[in-house]
Amino acid sequence: MNAVSTKSGRPGGSIVEGEFLFTHDDFKRIAQMLHADSGIALPDSKATLVYSRLAKRLRALGLESFRDYCAMVAGAEGIDERKRMLASLTTNVTRFFREPHHFEHLKSQVLPPLLDAAKRGQRVRIWSAGCSTGPEPYSIALTILGLMPDATEYDIKILASDIDPDVVEVGRKGIYSTEAVSPVPADLRNKWFQNAGGRNVQVADELRELVAFRELNLIGDWPMKGKFNVIFCRNVVIYFQEDTQTMIWNRFRNYLTPNGCLYIGHSERLTGTGEAFRTEALTTYRLAGGR
Repeated sequence: MNAVSTKSGRPGGSIVEGEFLFTHDDFKRIAQMLHADSGIALPDSKATLVYSRLAKRLRALGLESFRDYCAMVAGAEGIDERKRMLASLTTNVTRFFREPHHFEHLKSQVLPPLLDAAKRGQRVRIWSAGCSTGPEPYSIALTILGLMPDATEYDIKILASDIDPDVVEVGRKGIYSTEAVSPVPADLRNKWFQNAGGRNVQVADELRELVAFRELNLIGDWPMKGKFNVIFCRNVVIYFQEDTQTMIWNRFRNYLTPNGCLYIGHSERLTGTGEAFRTEALTTYRLAGGR
């Protein structure tokens, strides 16, 4: 039996109890690759989480240790598996109308003038950065449709982006369990979702038409040429180191229209942007420069 296998007992040096040898060096290599690819920082306290999420990949690949796995994903032949590793380690906690105060603010303070502008022929662009499986951008779209049921007839678009291609595809399909859509107000749920069989529903065509799903890495290139009136980036940069957070906040500043609105997560703080933003409400900011 291979000397690094733990199937006959846990050898010295393994930092997590289990069937595979997982050393601190293995964890460090995985953390370094994740940080290089996504900007996400993994503290030592996440070792058990890393083990539990990647052990299934080792089984599927027939590998006997994390050392072998690290060698695979670090090599040119392991590019696809490295993407799977990133997807496995990315946290995708999301739900419809999460942090509802943001959607109340969007509905009452931000959208009315933007939708009036759309009726006059102007473009409206909103970005859900780190959209996960889609509840956030669809919640934004539902808020728009609640105010303007014919929104698809105007130049209104929501960009929904995430680093994980698997969750992007889920959002693009727009199929959710009836339990998942329970936070959606009944009138909107009845109007903009249709039965998809069993205990599932699917977003209606008009709702889907407002949202474009794209794979995008927040620490990589941003190919968008235009600016956004609103950016949602909630509970995403909390996983980044402070210097990366500051970099992203400042990049958002350059992608917002004058007086554009930025919504961030309840555990996040806007730092390193000087006087570029002013606080408007709880974890809600406006780009400085007048109304």
